Amino acid sequence: MTSPTDSPAPVPPRGTEPEDRPVAGGMAALANMGWQILLTMGLATIALGVIALVWPDATLRVVGILFGVYLLVTGVFQLAAAFGTHVPRHLRVLHFITGAASLLLGLICFRGTLESILLLALWIGFSWLLRGTTETAAAASAPAMPGRGWHVAFGIIGAMAGIVMIVMPFASIAILTLVVGVMAIIVGLTEVVRAIRTRVEIGHLASGTATQRRPLFHARPHAQH
Repeated sequence: MTSPTDSPAPVPPRGTEPEDRPVAGGMAALANMGWQILLTMGLATIALGVIALVWPDATLRVVGILFGVYLLVTGVFQLAAAFGTHVPRHLRVLHFITGAASLLLGLICFRGTLESILLLALWIGFSWLLRGTTETAAAASAPAMPGRGWHVAFGIIGAMAGIVMIVMPFASIAILTLVVGVMAIIVGLTEVVRAIRTRVEIGHLASGTATQRRPLFHARPHAQH
């Protein structure tokens, strides 16, 4: 006979265990996939950086071709937007001009490596010059802007870099290729280290979870008679 005070301890419902296991397994699989993707991206970035440093001429050719493809695709979309019904009439002319110019520049890129590299350098140079000038003017006209001095400094540096890129396109794009290669290697190494650290942390969490769950399978309450 059992007394009222000797009632067995409450047993957690069995329906919760099968639900927790798939959730934990899904989270583990997601975390495992995350560090593998990060490791793959890091190794690919390192490989691209090494290629840019070892074969800068071939890298510039490939980049020039990709830049030409980008201009062609952009031009096609701009022309399609120019003839769209949802575009206001005063913007159709702008879309048509920019689309035709992009198509023309894209076709020029495929004429030779020098043309594509020159257009790419001028594109980057004018972009830096416009962005640097805009940032400097915005910071100079807003005295209450946080970090105003940094914005002015970065704007001036960007504008000067754009001018150098425009004045010396071939030398500047060659130096930029080397800088991009070094930066790609640094970023790739950082991603590889992060992936390894993530893998180690996942292993520690998995071992800790297994240690905490182990007593649940042995400490079963027994009915008292």
